[in-house]
Amino acid sequence: MLGLRFEPEAEEELGAAMDWYEEQGPGLGAALLTEVQETLARLQQGTLPGMRIPGVREELGVRRMLLDRFPYSLVFLVHDDAIHVLAFAHHKRVPGYWMDRLEK
Repeated sequence: MLGLRFEPEAEEELGAAMDWYEEQGPGLGAALLTEVQETLARLQQGTLPGMRIPGVREELGVRRMLLDRFPYSLVFLVHDDAIHVLAFAHHKRVPGYWMDRLEK
């Protein structure tokens, strides 16, 4: 199983989304976290390849997984030993706002 690494900004984005959803209704923040954890587990097991991101050069290797229930994507790279989550991106946010995280 692959390891997992989150950019600090991605962790902040996930935390903010969880807080917002929890304010909308009790248990929604936890439901979001559960869906993210399930998606990450499948990615770590290699059962989900992720999809290309329109407008991002293929050779960068950046992929995304859309969540089923929430309007978010996990934006990530797959390294030999780990999945590196660059962003927890809302679908209405400016596309590619996280590109500078590739330089880290």
